[in-house]
Amino acid sequence: MESDALETLVPPSLIQALKKQRYHFVGQHSAVKRCRWLYETLIHDRSCYKQKFYGIKTHQCLQMTPTLFYCTQQCLFCWRIQSGDSEVTWDEMKLPRWDSPEEIVEGSIKAQLAILSGYKGNPKTNKQKLKEAIKPKHAAISLTGEPTLYKPIGELIQAFHRREFTTFLVSNGTVPSALAKLNEDPTQLYISLCAPDKETYKQICRPQIPKAWEKINDTLQLLPSFKCPTVIRITSVHKLNMRKTAAYAKLIEKANPTYIEPKAYMHVGFSRLRLTYENMPSYKEILEFARQLAEDTGYKIINESKESRVVLLSRLEKAIRFADG
Repeated sequence: MESDALETLVPPSLIQALKKQRYHFVGQHSAVKRCRWLYETLIHDRSCYKQKFYGIKTHQCLQMTPTLFYCTQQCLFCWRIQSGDSEVTWDEMKLPRWDSPEEIVEGSIKAQLAILSGYKGNPKTNKQKLKEAIKPKHAAISLTGEPTLYKPIGELIQAFHRREFTTFLVSNGTVPSALAKLNEDPTQLYISLCAPDKETYKQICRPQIPKAWEKINDTLQLLPSFKCPTVIRITSVHKLNMRKTAAYAKLIEKANPTYIEPKAYMHVGFSRLRLTYENMPSYKEILEFARQLAEDTGYKIINESKESRVVLLSRLEKAIRFADG
């Protein structure tokens, strides 16, 4: 969709800010953006933690969102631009008329191919990986916003699956009704749990809807009903939420996830307006936090990625892999 059509939904300054950050717009409200690990794998043969943990090939991963401008929270640690950042304002809960899942999937694949075209002339590009990359096989439905606000989220997952994609859906858990109504599970479901209690949650995640903490707890109770692997993701912020592991453990017990992923907050994007470099924990701090979580939950540390500052805990001996890593 052209910028003039987008400008009827959100301020032109927002569109320009996102273009500067190299978002590729898809329709009215979706986007694809190059993950830095796509560059790393094509140029330096370094893979992201999703490949190490779960077998998802980094160069065939497409990072997208169906809800670019819309979210139920304004998390301090989020890299996305939020209403009020850089004097740009819009209503993040005024939802549009949604584009169809087919339009979004087709547009996302085209956007990914446009991103990849820039690597063809680079002599450092791994040509075999680039050849494989032009046939993406994984959709990380996670880029920005809250994807479960997109009403036909189940149909979007189905549309990717029909094209033999795997899908990782990342949600903040504030729309349990949407998760309960999913007509198809994603390949793996992530729920972000970034606070051990309601008070910390309000301080860090700054909900924009009523009873958000209660809705997250509803989602945690819903999680055991999913047949796909489930993950509790804790975006870990130094001095803010890396404490009260026993309280986290009680919440995690309710959800009974396949995995727990404590992952370091990274001081990037618009989060730099809200937090400082000192809020970014070291890998050593993440590992210690993970060990405390393991002690309180009974989960075991089964993998780690020092480069991404993330640790994987599970009751499984090894993580379920979805492709050859």
